Amino acid sequence: VQLQASGGGLVQAGGSLRLSCAASRRTTTNNGMGWFRQAPGKEREFVAAISWNGGLTNYAGSVKDRFTISRDRTKNTVNLQMNSLKPEDTAVYYCAASRSAVASSDSRMYAYWGQGTLVTVSS
Repeated sequence: VQLQASGGGLVQAGGSLRLSCAASRRTTTNNGMGWFRQAPGKEREFVAAISWNGGLTNYAGSVKDRFTISRDRTKNTVNLQMNSLKPEDTAVYYCAASRSAVASSDSRMYAYWGQGTLVTVSS
């Protein structure tokens, strides 16, 4: 399975970006999907996850009420709408496909990872 993330870029604080992740195979249709990020000099952290059918979502406290994860199982894509961006949201964002169907925040549950897309939020 290959995951291709896109949509990153430079945005001012308070702005919005929409990240997309396309999976190469429909294998991920029945898997939970997630977004993680890694800022310079920091460890990778969980951002958001969605269950196999989109019925359950899970967010890190730092992005709750600002970010929204969604998926289109017919197109095998997962999106992350990011609003009210802050400079501390600056990071490389990675999409990942879980080994299970749930919306897990544990990176160890994820078997496949995309290459990452850079989000830079200026103050």
